[in-house]
Amino acid sequence: MLYLEPGPLPDPKKMVKELAEDGFKTIVIIDPGIKIDPNYSVYKEGLENDYFCRRADGPLMKGSVWPGLCNFPDYTRPDVREWWAGLFKGLIQEDGVRGVWNDMNEPAVFEKGTFPDDVRFSYDGHSASHKKAHNIYGMQMARATAAGVKQFSYPNRPFTITRSTYAGGQRYSSAWTGDNIASWEHLWLANIQCQRLSISGFSFVGSDVGGFIDTPDGELYVRWVALAAFHPFFRTHSSGDHGDQEPWSFGEQYLDLARSFIELRYRLLPYMYTTFWQYVQNGTPVLRPLTFLDQNDTETYLRMAEFSLGDHLLVCPITQAGADGRWMYLPRGDWFYYWTDEAKAGGAEVWASAPLDRIPLFVKAGAVIPMYPLMQYVGEKKVEELTLHVYYKQGSETSVVYDDGGEGYGYQQGQSTTRRFTVTGTATSLTITQATEGDYQPSFTTYRVLLHGLSFTAAQAAVDGTDATLTEETTETGLLVPALSITSAFTTLSLTGKVS
Repeated sequence: MLYLEPGPLPDPKKMVKELAEDGFKTIVIIDPGIKIDPNYSVYKEGLENDYFCRRADGPLMKGSVWPGLCNFPDYTRPDVREWWAGLFKGLIQEDGVRGVWNDMNEPAVFEKGTFPDDVRFSYDGHSASHKKAHNIYGMQMARATAAGVKQFSYPNRPFTITRSTYAGGQRYSSAWTGDNIASWEHLWLANIQCQRLSISGFSFVGSDVGGFIDTPDGELYVRWVALAAFHPFFRTHSSGDHGDQEPWSFGEQYLDLARSFIELRYRLLPYMYTTFWQYVQNGTPVLRPLTFLDQNDTETYLRMAEFSLGDHLLVCPITQAGADGRWMYLPRGDWFYYWTDEAKAGGAEVWASAPLDRIPLFVKAGAVIPMYPLMQYVGEKKVEELTLHVYYKQGSETSVVYDDGGEGYGYQQGQSTTRRFTVTGTATSLTITQATEGDYQPSFTTYRVLLHGLSFTAAQAAVDGTDATLTEETTETGLLVPALSITSAFTTLSLTGKVS
């Protein structure tokens, strides 16, 4: 996402086009305040059609925000929402903008914070004051924006962000947690906020990485990037008043560290996309506190730092300066430390060593974690092979990978594929089966299978009854593991060997 400070642009359409050629998808910020300017077409339309909010005694609500003195649309009126949605045609269809960021929509007013209580709203035919409408104003703005972006982005899917929303607002927009501070306390808070929003139905959420106000040092910035790489909505952002805050602003050491976590996120996109699909289909949060993993374990009731991303990844951020690891709780079951493949038994606290190039990250035994090849932006290259990281388990575990191409609406007509992998292990064998549903054909035709934590030395491999060649490969974390390349249409992969 590219953020540009307000100001005159000589040729915005050309700029957006050139950015798109380099892989950037431009998002523009929209505020509810409409500048009072008789030469501004949007203001004139709103005034002529009486679309703006009024005070209890009749005059239009006026307040100062970024453009100066403004009036404000009453988004609680269906006709105003329809008008607002139609305003995005030029930005999207003509200028090539890919999404819209709704800001200042509490609504914010400089001199008073927000509207006075006596401001009136239609409230969808049930007239109300600001006392009642305040909490839903931002959501209704996001609703109107989403309708416009969806209409004019077709056949692409819409993308919207909102700063203010309400219960049900997840239908219209992603969100972030508002203007925060560059501090370790607010890094800790970002973790808690995103978990609680996720279990409240609002999973597509993140924080301003590094803090909106003040400037983080390199350590705080990298720790924040490491956490946010596992949040559904991920961006670095700041007010711009306190110095630069891009990843390269802290020196080469911290740039390399930030880059490594960003790259991990890009590799994990098929796993994250599947987790979003589960959220849409089943209502399961993308971020899940420990209690969601094992409600019968009372120890999970007392924990706030740890959370799972989807079914099989357990994350716990470092939120103290100078720390090189932390104690954290593993739910019952068997786990592998992502960075070392060290096996850990759950139902207990464990120490997770995490110098600045790591975040405490565990993978559930038996998981199949899909990864893309490294890309600098979505769509940079054709995915010709999907990597499957398979983690040993004595017993069985099922994983799912969903794919529909990530764009367009073909999935609504069944153009999607759901792949279910079942991993079954014994002391001397591991079997992976795949069951596939759906007609969508992805660009890849092979899997690169990387095997983690085997309890035996693999000697033989067979794919659907035919011998396969085992090799060794170095993972992204520098581990040497057994590997093999197989067709993505396989049904059964079997490995046997001797106890190590």
